[in-house]
Amino acid sequence: MTGHKKRRLHILYILPWLAGFLLFRAAPMLYSLVCGFTDFHLFRGITETGLMNYERILTGYESLRAIWLTLKFAFLCVPLKLGAALLTAVLLSKPVRGIRTFRTLYYLPSILGSSVAAAVLWKAMFRDRGLINGILSALHLPVVSWLSEQNPALWVIILLRVWEFGAPMLLFLTALQEIPQELYDAATLDGADGLRRFFRITLPMISPVVFYNTVLAFCAALQEFSAPFVITEGGPRGGTTLISLLLYRSAFTANEMGYACALAWVLFLLSAAISAFFLLLRRKLVFFADEEGTL
Repeated sequence: MTGHKKRRLHILYILPWLAGFLLFRAAPMLYSLVCGFTDFHLFRGITETGLMNYERILTGYESLRAIWLTLKFAFLCVPLKLGAALLTAVLLSKPVRGIRTFRTLYYLPSILGSSVAAAVLWKAMFRDRGLINGILSALHLPVVSWLSEQNPALWVIILLRVWEFGAPMLLFLTALQEIPQELYDAATLDGADGLRRFFRITLPMISPVVFYNTVLAFCAALQEFSAPFVITEGGPRGGTTLISLLLYRSAFTANEMGYACALAWVLFLLSAAISAFFLLLRRKLVFFADEEGTL
């Protein structure tokens, strides 16, 4: 087969994906970008164009609070989740009996945690007369109104997402198993203790996976929707109304499609800005064995 025929065959293979991308991704994105500059209402249509939606986002208390709560949620949830995943991966990398069973058990929450059923279960556990307050009462500790106060309600959602650390844990575990044992043996002969070996060998060697997990976890946290929607419905008093939930309410409750599209693009730009920030720091944060790099 000639090179020209191969190129035509490659283009033919990629056409279904390209058509799907243009039809279901690119076109809706462009349409939402245009709608973001209008006051498009689901039933009244468009009566005005301009920057009114973005002015409302940048000056409105509800939208600014949603942006702040989203950033707060992300910067609290991601370090805790990745810290739990890394610690568990280090413990599960030890060659002990039944380790495969433990790895499976620790991964299970990652399968269940993203479902609505897990959020419903979480809500039942943290209600005023739920399991968590029952345990606190049995230990003679003060009970907490988890879902009736703003800070505890946000922490309930954070704990749910930290609980589902199985996916990043598997990536960390795979990276840990790829580290040559000779590095640890040489460090031990030089008198390095366990903590020093971790920071001088383990962390630099798995830093590409740490970087990958961090970027993905931040993007997922900024788009969090199902947990606050099911557990708190954005309450109490808007204390867990993240951008995605505000976007949903604007589009499907208030029918303000133009404002919802503008919120979606603000969320997109926020995710892109954080991702770009990490990418700019990649050379300083990530160690590459085949390149000159420092942690």
